[in-house]
Amino acid sequence: MSAARKVALPGRFIVLEGLDGAGTTTQTERLASVLRAEGHAVVTTREPSDGPVGTMLRQALTGRLGLPQGRGPLAQETLALLFAADRTDHLHARILPALEQGKVVLCDRYVLSSLAYQGASLPMDWVNAVNSHAVSPDLTLFVGVDPQVAATRRAVRGGPAELFEADEAQRRIATQYLKAIELRENHERIVHIDGELSVEAVTEECLAEVRQVLARKR
Repeated sequence: MSAARKVALPGRFIVLEGLDGAGTTTQTERLASVLRAEGHAVVTTREPSDGPVGTMLRQALTGRLGLPQGRGPLAQETLALLFAADRTDHLHARILPALEQGKVVLCDRYVLSSLAYQGASLPMDWVNAVNSHAVSPDLTLFVGVDPQVAATRRAVRGGPAELFEADEAQRRIATQYLKAIELRENHERIVHIDGELSVEAVTEECLAEVRQVLARKR
């Protein structure tokens, strides 16, 4: 059973998920541009957030923050709890206020990321439980790509490597994403998008799903 809770607010909460290199950040920006042109008030955000706990997480993911005395990266349990804590702050600081104002919130990563990334090495039920405070999105778009395709895109993109970007880790995470979707899809609307299509085609597929959500009345 999903640990997420439902809320009835005038806005719409839409999440994009996928492997590193799937294109969720690009698609979040493209969706926001189209929806704003259509007259919607849109807020874009991401996880880890830009808040204090999210900043700490970004340092941990890029190797700038770890265990004392250089004993390695933070434990997976610690990361899972930090992600859950950041999500709490993110909800109260940015997501829920925007939804209360009737805005469309587009979030790059959310609970499925915790279930896939931390759930690859921890019991998924436990990760799900520590995120019981998280409200359910109106729609989650899972941008699916083969792990090798994602790896090629990451190489082209460049930038510092992050904690979970090793190819073997990404293959485990890809499998875990499917398990996470199975866990939550009976309680949340999760749509698989073919992320290996052209950027424009992916945007169109995402828009078709988003417009259905925006057309529905509360």
